Amino acid sequence: MHDMIVNTLAPRAFARISRGVYHGREKTGGKDQDMDDIGDLPRFELTRLDAPGAADDGADVVAGLGAPRKSLPCRYFYDARGSELFERICATPEYYPTRTERAILEACAGDIAEATGAAELVELGSGSARKTRLLLEAYSARAPEVHFAPIDVSGDMLVESARELIAHYDDLTIRGIAGTYEDALAALHPAPDDRRMFLFLGSTIGNFTDDERGAFLARIRAAMAPGDFFLLGFDRVKDAGILHAAYNDAEGATAAFNRNILAHLNARFHGDFRPGRFRHVALWNGYESRIEIYLESDRAQAARLDDLDLDASFEAGERIHTEISRKFEPDALAAELARLGFARRAEWTDACGWFSLMLFGRGEAA
Repeated sequence: MHDMIVNTLAPRAFARISRGVYHGREKTGGKDQDMDDIGDLPRFELTRLDAPGAADDGADVVAGLGAPRKSLPCRYFYDARGSELFERICATPEYYPTRTERAILEACAGDIAEATGAAELVELGSGSARKTRLLLEAYSARAPEVHFAPIDVSGDMLVESARELIAHYDDLTIRGIAGTYEDALAALHPAPDDRRMFLFLGSTIGNFTDDERGAFLARIRAAMAPGDFFLLGFDRVKDAGILHAAYNDAEGATAAFNRNILAHLNARFHGDFRPGRFRHVALWNGYESRIEIYLESDRAQAARLDDLDLDASFEAGERIHTEISRKFEPDALAAELARLGFARRAEWTDACGWFSLMLFGRGEAA
């Protein structure tokens, strides 16, 4: 089920990224390194904006664990084990967002492509790009060639997904950017005569605080040229019981994912956290319209991260805040984006009204 609220636009040419691309090589920290795993990939280019490890000094860990109310940045969820556990979460019966968004895309990808016309797809946090393939199929059916610009902090993930996509689509060119959202968006050259559609799928927009969300959306708006689009996925406010179950699955996948952040810190910074001594806690905060996720110490204990020269102590019952997952009312979110200079064009949702994909054009900031 979906409700179109947009006028279909005439197709225009695809845009291309032209900054700092390397065929079969990767630019890293000012040096070119041979990349055997990408040299044999046709129609794929990778730009790395930051040297590996530049953002891994752990200052955010020191700040978070040293605060009166301890916290950890959610980026530390995603080592190899964390990514594997997240895939398990998405397969649990309680966790509805992934399969619900996919169902919307299966039903509406063609309508989305018709609404925007031909456009380069620029995806932030592309990961494996599994759901994005539904959009690539829709755009491929409407144009002789498709251009995809995935952005992700993991260059390895970009290579892995590109290998699969290039093998499947003969008309696809991929120009990936490995780096932070901020750096990658700044690296996109203006393309005033062409059209892009920026994608932020999943419900990751809910993981930002209000200030972080505003800053992130403002960066996207600044990167958009007239005629560009932005497709945003978000989870809607719904019954608290459904939300509680989604983040407290019976299998324990979410609990394992949450505890793995400590195992990741141990591996990265030579630590001695004992993840099994922390309980997974996920609560619905109706006032803030968000799920709040914590690790709760089950006893008085201490842990050390040698590489950061950090000692952290915990009282029994003390919590580490690891993540939020904000849920939204569509009209309120659209109004927020309107103030930032986005113009709402369309919305697609599922039959239950649990999840939405909202399409925006470039409007005027309030």
